[in-house]
Amino acid sequence: MKRTLAVACLIASTALALAQSATKTPAAPAAQGPTKDPVASSLRMLVQRSQNNTVGAIEAMPADKFSYKPTPDQMTFAHLVVHIVESNNFLCAKVADVPAPKADEPKESESKDQLVIAVKASYSFCVESLSKMDDSKLGDTVELFGGRQFPRAMGALGLASGWADHYAAAAMYLRLNGILPPSAQPKK
Repeated sequence: MKRTLAVACLIASTALALAQSATKTPAAPAAQGPTKDPVASSLRMLVQRSQNNTVGAIEAMPADKFSYKPTPDQMTFAHLVVHIVESNNFLCAKVADVPAPKADEPKESESKDQLVIAVKASYSFCVESLSKMDDSKLGDTVELFGGRQFPRAMGALGLASGWADHYAAAAMYLRLNGILPPSAQPKK
């Protein structure tokens, strides 16, 4: 368990360093000694950046482009949004050991406005869930991907890497439509 926690901390701290270097977000003040709950604390920092960038990307895509997909084998932009909502709700519940929200699953046929509301709600759920999380249960076994059993720490790593992957995909869809994603916008 200590090894898993150490790997999780290393990956989370690397993701945090990359997140801070990729934006002009001021660095957190230097800690006085060891950080309590380093994984949970790191996820709480990362969720804000993910929320800002991902919601900004979804809002930037014109409503008539939600059916866009780069190739026939890729998902539509609307499907990506639905996936983000489902991933946030599932993984934040698993990682924070709280029940998933009781909400209707969004459908890619819904309007842009409805999908934006759903993705914002999923990030609100993550912020609320992660505010209650600590690292004490990271070694517990939980059912994650495909019904397989993993340490809860794997869910934390999947959550952080998923946020990066989802924003990268949304940014790519925007760029393919001639739109600069939020993180590429000129600084004001």
